[in-house]
Formats: sequence, C-alpha cells, structure tokens
Amino acid sequence: MTTTLTTTLRFASLGAMAVLLAGCSMGGLMGGGSRDTAQLQNATATPAAVAQAQTSALPVIATECPPIKVRLGGEAMFYYGGGRTGDAKSLQYQGVIDETSRNCVVSNGQITVNMGVTGRVLLGPAGKQTSVNAPIRFAVERDGQAIFSEKYTIPVAITPPAQSAEFVKVVNSVNIPYLGGENITIWVGFDTRG
Repeated sequence: MTTTLTTTLRFASLGAMAVLLAGCSMGGLMGGGSRDTAQLQNATATPAAVAQAQTSALPVIATECPPIKVRLGGEAMFYYGGGRTGDAKSLQYQGVIDETSRNCVVSNGQITVNMGVTGRVLLGPAGKQTSVNAPIRFAVERDGQAIFSEKYTIPVAITPPAQSAEFVKVVNSVNIPYLGGENITIWVGFDTRG
C-alpha cells in the first residue's frame, strides 16, 4: 500500500514539474518580454526583399485548391435489362462513387490540378457481366463557366464469383488560369448520356 502511494506521488510530482518547465519555455513564444519580439512585430520588408522571396519561394501547394464535388445526379448509375427501368429484379448493374480527391500547385497565375475518383460497380439480380464500362466526367467551372470538361470510359472487370469490382481514375495536370477571387469548382460524376 505504501509502495503504491509513493509511486503515485512520484508520478504526480513529475507531472507538476513538466507543467512548470513547459510554462518556463513558452515565455519567448508567447511574447515573454524579449525586445527582439517588438522589433520583429514592427519590421517591414523592402520591395527588393519581397521580390527576392517571391522568386526563390517554392510553389504554393493546395492553398488555392478548388473544392471537388460530385455533381447532383452523377453519384450513381443504374443499368436495367429489357427496358425495365426502376424494376429492382431487372437491375443488371449499378455504379457508385466512393471517394474524390484533388491536389494543386499554384504558380505564375496557374492552378495545376490533379484530380481523382474511386468507385465500385456492383452486379444486380439480373447481372451476369464480367466487364462494365464506367463513364466518368470531370469538369472545372470558373464563375459558372466550364473551362474544362472531359468524359472518360473506365473498363471495370468483374471476375466471377465476385459480384463487384472497384475502379480508380486520376486526371493529371489540368491547368486553370487564376487571377485571384474567382469561384472555381471541380465536378465529377457518372455521365451516361450518349
């Protein structure tokens, strides 16, 4: 019993000492009275220093990266046999989008975007396909105007006895002119129109 109490007191005192030491070391970070802090707060860069920093800076990554969204109505596709649209027993296959992603590099008035999507094709009650084409469209809109739109046909192999298979599509290096302040959105979704 005494050993447990002694051990507990040691841990408590070690914890209290760690808190005190942490508080001491935070003084400089929290404006702890250094006269250099005041000089840095009031410093201004010369135009030459700003120009030098801009030319030697690495490209900004993802700071101006537009959001990627699944277009309403494009989150899934359904294929029915014999023209029986909506009949669950006639469903041959369906496709769904699982995840979207994008990353960007902003440099010299351009946003270079890599964008991707993952999804699945699942066989329905009437499905016997071993291969399905998933039609995926990526589009980029700036202030409501389409500046990029491309449809990709992704072959998806379904190997029996499996009833589903995943697909991935990545589109690299789409360049978007950017001045600042534009409303840019990346759209993705199934496009089953002919």
